[in-house]
Amino acid sequence: MNSPSPRRGANTAQTGQWASIVNDFSADRAVYPISSFKTMMWLFLLSDIFVFGCFLTGYMAVRITTTTPWPVPSEVFALTIGGQSIPLILIAIMTFILITSSGTMAMAVNAGYRRKRNQAALLMLITALFGASFVGMQAFEWSKLIAEGVRPWGNETGAAQFGASFFMITGFHGLHVSVGVIYLLIVAGKVWRGDYEHHGNYEIVEITGLYWHFVDLVWVFIFAFFYLW
Repeated sequence: MNSPSPRRGANTAQTGQWASIVNDFSADRAVYPISSFKTMMWLFLLSDIFVFGCFLTGYMAVRITTTTPWPVPSEVFALTIGGQSIPLILIAIMTFILITSSGTMAMAVNAGYRRKRNQAALLMLITALFGASFVGMQAFEWSKLIAEGVRPWGNETGAAQFGASFFMITGFHGLHVSVGVIYLLIVAGKVWRGDYEHHGNYEIVEITGLYWHFVDLVWVFIFAFFYLW
């Protein structure tokens, strides 16, 4: 009687391991039914967490180690209204708008799951308008700082690293908001048109909401690090 060769035995063991992995994955999918689109969004957001985490960690390192005085946020980010300098007023409005947009986005997700497509599309459109107004205010803030001599490569009012950190981090976040606005408009248009009505699955609204809530959450950290520290 011929005994199985070592190579054949190794192949059989490897096949068994792969079968076990496939079975485990199938069982997980049965217990936690998550679509591939939602999984991809979570993976993207996870990678973005690392990127923003590196930016904010680098910012903290620069802020702690620099020997040049750092600009005072309540002075740098103040607006003069009616002859009075009001600190952080624009930033407060921007933060309020972004947090409010999270509320309208959550309502859009709820409307999507109730298959009220017109309501979902309208709420997503409102969310996009909030996002666009945030980007517009950020552009105004950038132009104000540039007019006051703050540049990515220098700063006339204090530490040179302030300009580089500010424009890089807020610019990267603003890019995310801008992409989110376009994404919202595209999905809202498709929902309004009834593209998802035939199968009744409005998960795309929830996936869009994941992205938008993430953008809002990142802003909370930027707000705390840049404007309150």
